[in-house]
Amino acid sequence: MLRLGPLAAAGRLLPAGPRFGPPRPSGGRVSLSRSRPPGPVGDRGLLARQVRAAAGSAGGGRSPVLKTPKGTRDHPPAHAALRDRLLAAVVTCFKRHGAAAIDTPVLELRETLMGKYGEDTKLIYELQDQGGELLALRYDLTVPFARYLAMNKITNMKRYHVAKVYRRDNPATTRGRYREFYQCDFDIAGQFDPMIPDAECLKIVHEILSDLQLGDFIIKVNDRRILNGVFAVCGIPENKFITTCSTVDKLDKIPWEEVRSEMVGEKGLSPEAADHIGDYVQLHGGLDLIEQLLQDPKLSQNKLAKEGLGDMKLLFEYLTLFGITGKISFDLSLARGLDYYTGVIFEAVLLQPENDHVEEPVSVGSVAGGGRYDGLVGMFDPKGRKVPCVGVSIGIERIFSILEQRVEASEEKIRTTETQVLVASAQKKLLEERLKLISELWNAGIKAEVLYKKNPKLLNQLQYCEDTGIPLVAIVGEQELKDGVVKLRVVATREEVNVRRESLVEEIRMRTSRP
Repeated sequence: MLRLGPLAAAGRLLPAGPRFGPPRPSGGRVSLSRSRPPGPVGDRGLLARQVRAAAGSAGGGRSPVLKTPKGTRDHPPAHAALRDRLLAAVVTCFKRHGAAAIDTPVLELRETLMGKYGEDTKLIYELQDQGGELLALRYDLTVPFARYLAMNKITNMKRYHVAKVYRRDNPATTRGRYREFYQCDFDIAGQFDPMIPDAECLKIVHEILSDLQLGDFIIKVNDRRILNGVFAVCGIPENKFITTCSTVDKLDKIPWEEVRSEMVGEKGLSPEAADHIGDYVQLHGGLDLIEQLLQDPKLSQNKLAKEGLGDMKLLFEYLTLFGITGKISFDLSLARGLDYYTGVIFEAVLLQPENDHVEEPVSVGSVAGGGRYDGLVGMFDPKGRKVPCVGVSIGIERIFSILEQRVEASEEKIRTTETQVLVASAQKKLLEERLKLISELWNAGIKAEVLYKKNPKLLNQLQYCEDTGIPLVAIVGEQELKDGVVKLRVVATREEVNVRRESLVEEIRMRTSRP
């Protein structure tokens, strides 16, 4: 189990401390200029003075504005510690399923990213490099992965990737939506029998959301082939499939009447076609709905829809074997607006209690999503060779915003260090002995600290342990030195025991090992 849910509520807390929307009209294009190599120290000093003078003149002599850019934020130690544990829990699940880690540049060639994200292409941060390459900040981790596979001629891989991505979005920080944020991706590339890798991706989402104990959730699934089949039988021209798909994707945010209005008014569909689409995309259920649609007189005659429904039925059979169908909903309104999806698509959302008077509900939208993209790698291969892929992305920032608000509501803070013991002294003139002892502990792999004072008061040293959550204090004194022992104090209970110096490392390990 990934023991992170309890951590947000009580576990190791100690008393102490995506992302869509209209882009900004400007600000998405950044100019990068080459800087000259640093010269002698004197030149750097001159440069610093020139920078200060320019800043002063630009601001009318006022101090510079100290803020992070819109849609970004700093993470203080408590937040960083919580997020590190959250990321570790997700990565543990990825590794449990046999994935290997990769990393790719935060910068990609602009042409690599363009034309892969549908209407969301406008959210890409484009950069102008004066070295001759047009670059952009990566929008997600999926397209760089496809480029990596094609560039290295890899046809079979199970990988995970945890890294920051960038979107020129309208941020909503209370809902975990930023312009710079982490994504945690798990993908399976290769030619395999239908729906087995897809089922594993859904199992991973179920494992992570269950083990983090975030509350009730549902995983919506659909298939792009079924959607395209629906559009076809409703009389939508093929060249309008993608734009219609983007409109349907808004059904989880706005009511059907507004979606219909956009289809007719902006996308140019006839009212009859829009109504016909509405008859389908408002359906959701399970195996019974799949069977119903397989008998639909129109859909059953569409080759794409029939293939998609057949695979969806197979997927539900595998999910039944995994024991997770209670959290799965076949939802025809799920569209996911990215262009590269070709088959199964899915999205996980948290469900808020209807009458929750205990605390204010946290609205964070979807917390995971993904799907099958069999044609993306072929877009980068010179010969168009395809590598089938399916993957999932965990919305780590949105999950983090939930845990962060829970911690703040409980008025508790997470420990920000992993120090096992503080080396302290009860008398003066024992700095040398403290440094000798802490060196022995460090060399043995023990996480230890010492206060940076020659003669600190014992009370101050003990208080430091309570403030920072250090569980043990190793106290050296004149009598202990004579007896060849160290007094080990348990901070929580104030219990003290004398431990032979040669046994100290093992004693610390035993007392700080997690059950």
